[in-house]
Amino acid sequence: MPSNLPNLRRLFVEARTEGEESAYSRNAFYNLVLFMSSVAVFSLVAQRMTTGKGVGV
Repeated sequence: MPSNLPNLRRLFVEARTEGEESAYSRNAFYNLVLFMSSVAVFSLVAQRMTTGKGVGV
């Protein structure tokens, strides 16, 4: 049974020009890469900080 609700993503895509949609998509991609990079950096820093300390000592 299909839903009668409109697809919100499609509504937003149709409300923007192709250039605007491309800019939003590119910006979202860069934000995702930046977020994942920062998580990786913080993980490495936390790992280095705990490696220097003896666990259970």
